[in-house]
Amino acid sequence: MFNYTNKLIKGWKQQVSSRLSPLLSLIWVGGFAIAAFCVWGFFQIAERVFSEQTTELDTAILQSIYERHTPLLNQIMTGITFLGNGSTLIYLSCFVGIILLVTRKYASAFTLVIVTSGGIGLNLWLKNIFARVRPALWERIVDATNYSFPSGHAMVSLVVYGFIGYLLIANFRSWSSIILFFITLVILAIGFSRLYLGVHWPTDIIAGYAAGLVWLISCILSLEILKFLFRRDN
Repeated sequence: MFNYTNKLIKGWKQQVSSRLSPLLSLIWVGGFAIAAFCVWGFFQIAERVFSEQTTELDTAILQSIYERHTPLLNQIMTGITFLGNGSTLIYLSCFVGIILLVTRKYASAFTLVIVTSGGIGLNLWLKNIFARVRPALWERIVDATNYSFPSGHAMVSLVVYGFIGYLLIANFRSWSSIILFFITLVILAIGFSRLYLGVHWPTDIIAGYAAGLVWLISCILSLEILKFLFRRDN
């Protein structure tokens, strides 16, 4: 078993292109640790939420944000939150998926399907398990009917935009800092828009990011394993 593991690691190093190896090394070294921390963080948040330890802080943050509402910000935040809608993310995934198929990056296209569908499905499953009621501190300007915890916009936007960002960084290393900045900005803006619009508690957003990061890391590692097994640089 030990010899087989060594051969696998040696083969992995030989197969991975030099332009990807620094990025993949970071993922393998830190990926599992980050995922484990996010799982721990998610359940820590869940425990405190449902023992009502966060209610006062959640409410105070939302009230503070509400005091800064303006008609212009209402329009901006409505537009930003649209970027995290389920339908928007599905259409975006389909568009990117078609590009990946045309360029014969089949493993990446397949993983993108899993990223999006799995992220949406996992979020709905978690929502139904925890069944947290959404905040109703003021009259909302957008509709939100299902459960609140964890935030679907935060979770699914992180996995979809995060995975697309990973693909872009893997192929455009010289632009990695800019890509990472804009992807992070979009994800954080979507999460904040849900707070501004009063459809999520702050702990919903944090838990959504934690769960989304676990799923994203799992999918990225799965993609790299697929590429190694089939010996294709997709």
